[in-house]
Amino acid sequence: MIAFGGNALLRAGQKGTFEEQLANVEATCGHLCHLVRRGYGIVIAHGNGPQVGNGLLRHEAGKQVYGLEAMPMDFCGAETQGSIAYLIETALERVLRREGLDRRIVSLVTRVEVSASDPGFANPTKPVGPYYAEVPAGGVLLGATGRQFRAQNDAESSVIPSEAKESPASQSVYRPDPAGRGYRKVVASPQPLRIANIDLVERLAREGYIVVTAGGGGIPVAGPEHKGVEAVIDKDLASSLAAVEMKADEFYILTDVPKVCVNFHTPEERALDRMSVEEARRYLAEGQFAEGSMAPKVRAGIRFVEGGGKECVITEAGQLGNPACGTRIYK
Repeated sequence: MIAFGGNALLRAGQKGTFEEQLANVEATCGHLCHLVRRGYGIVIAHGNGPQVGNGLLRHEAGKQVYGLEAMPMDFCGAETQGSIAYLIETALERVLRREGLDRRIVSLVTRVEVSASDPGFANPTKPVGPYYAEVPAGGVLLGATGRQFRAQNDAESSVIPSEAKESPASQSVYRPDPAGRGYRKVVASPQPLRIANIDLVERLAREGYIVVTAGGGGIPVAGPEHKGVEAVIDKDLASSLAAVEMKADEFYILTDVPKVCVNFHTPEERALDRMSVEEARRYLAEGQFAEGSMAPKVRAGIRFVEGGGKECVITEAGQLGNPACGTRIYK
């Protein structure tokens, strides 16, 4: 199982054009060739943060300029799963052909089940989409204390009575930007529970296909009808769950640094070659790893190893040819 980080698609300072993203993906895919030569069954997941944000901007512009109906978050997730999978298939096919490797690639648009009662819905924290000068009408402003207020530009601004609250999964909730750029929509980041068709993914991988799945953490769905919800599932946690359910031997999380470090950006910074689950938990408790950055990757590694995996490797794509690459999390 290999989880592509955001820099595999879009890098700092780039505009995010099709040509830029395709070139970035092709460079990343080039580092997978030694795994293909070794006969690995390979499953690839990927992030979609910048892409889904851009998609929401396009939907918002279409609504404002042309009066088109803006699509919900789960629809945007499906859009980016398909488009990014297309980029990965195209780039990886080029790489394999160039290297004389014969492997077929298949992509699945993947739904991931979450609980509608997940505590993340009560405290949405994942920012998505554009910045607003004021909270859109009908939106909900979430204050620092967690109290929810109707938008200031509604007919009357007031604290929402508890009995009048909608399900958190269906509200449009906004938080003030810490840097003062206005207000931004935030959604929940619930825990992934089950990945649709993971048995098929495993079967295809064991038959020799390279499978792209669970992009962006998967399309979050909840309830018996698997209704889409406004949320973003952490792609590393979803990838870890997929790896456990497929009984994968190894789980690679690709990021923009060669190894995990403690005391990051201090004179005492130290790169870690190996880290037991017990050590990883201790470092997390000490706050060594930043939330929204390395912390979820380490948690994903812990879950994989505790779920029966051999080891998780956190590294940058360029290190994959090195047998001693990255930081290895083991039991």
